[in-house]
Amino acid sequence: MKTIKITLEDIFNLPSAVIYNPDNFKPVKYVSIDSRTIKKGSLFVAIKGDKTDGHNYVKEAVNKGASAVIISKKREKDFKKINIPVITVNNTTKAYGQLANAWRKKLNANVIGLTGSNGKTTTKEMLATLLSAKYTVTKSVANNNNHIGVPLTVFSANEKTDVLILEEGTNHFGEIEYIAKISEPDIALITNIGDTHLEFLQDRDGVYKEKSALLNVANEIGGKILINNDDPYQRKNKRKFKNVTTYGFKGQVDIKGKVKSYSPLGYPEIEIVGKGKKIITKLPLLGEANVKNYLTAVSVVITLGLTKKEITNATKNIQPVTGRLNPITSDSTMLIDDSYNSNPDSVKAAVEVLNNVNKYKRRIMILGDMLELGKAKSKLHADLKDSIMKGRIDEVYMHGKLMNNLYNALPSTKIATLHFTLRESLKRFVSLMDINDAVILVKGSRGMKMEEFVEIIKKRIK
Repeated sequence: MKTIKITLEDIFNLPSAVIYNPDNFKPVKYVSIDSRTIKKGSLFVAIKGDKTDGHNYVKEAVNKGASAVIISKKREKDFKKINIPVITVNNTTKAYGQLANAWRKKLNANVIGLTGSNGKTTTKEMLATLLSAKYTVTKSVANNNNHIGVPLTVFSANEKTDVLILEEGTNHFGEIEYIAKISEPDIALITNIGDTHLEFLQDRDGVYKEKSALLNVANEIGGKILINNDDPYQRKNKRKFKNVTTYGFKGQVDIKGKVKSYSPLGYPEIEIVGKGKKIITKLPLLGEANVKNYLTAVSVVITLGLTKKEITNATKNIQPVTGRLNPITSDSTMLIDDSYNSNPDSVKAAVEVLNNVNKYKRRIMILGDMLELGKAKSKLHADLKDSIMKGRIDEVYMHGKLMNNLYNALPSTKIATLHFTLRESLKRFVSLMDINDAVILVKGSRGMKMEEFVEIIKKRIK
């Protein structure tokens, strides 16, 4: 099996590249933007970010064994004394992406690109678990889903990789198209379209316009498109694409899901029928949202040839992602850590999760602000009232300026409500509140750091 390397030809193909000491350039199998991870013989790309400038670490990278460096043309004079090949380009970030695309073209792997408003990370993790039953899988880790993170993940794949799973995120117009042209996905999908990053993407039309760039790129290169037919935006636009497989819980689709029942703790049993397969299995994750994520993942792995037995056996190994509907249970209390992030759709999904937990008498939500919602932020917080009132929620405790809108909208007669302006006040309350015979769900946007409240409750359960 031939080792994948970046060659001198790849360097010459970089637009605007000027190569100094090209005769000394040797093909490299490691490309790094972090001097701390440099291995001997690496190519170091100096990227200027918001907080750090990679050019400040070029000499460190060389001392650690980098065999070539890529720098900005503007900084050429600063590195004239370096005696290894130096490549100057107009924009090192773009050069990094272009090299990642060259690397991607050398991979003998199926590349899966997925984006969406909710469920990206959970679906990615499900895919990795299911596909690992048959294939060698490389996937995005942490939050590596942007214009830097996706190339980073591409470079982490090698000649042994059978499937590369790339989570592709955005909060500005143009990001998905840029990333998709680097990754060139063989299989592309959008989990769903919702109210996320409205501060920059304006509305759901804008969200779909941005996210669908992934499908457009895959379509142009002859990739397979998976369409969530339950999502009105995808259903409306599916005829624009070739080589489409539809999935969903409603209507006529190629792969159809159905929830058969829920356990007392809220775990679903799901049936999936399509492409000559009928799968009935218990999902070891909570909530209708995860049922939808699972149907998405199964639709992909069926497309990639997994058998019914491989799918059902691998499903048992699926684990909740930290901060995403992650349960911690005792006989008298269930804590659901959903603190990783928040938006209107995922809060509504969280209410459904609580509705399906029947073991405990009380259902409690601890909610922090939903961020990046643009001009409609106050209304979107107040509008959560409808879902909460229709649910079986007993108590709602809120923190943050925006959550005050929900507090004012909720009638205090049916549901016990409190709003905490001060973070420390909510901490004290959570450390003393009655948690007996209760299921408690904690949720908020990343900036709200709701995991701190999770930890307080977790210690009390233990």
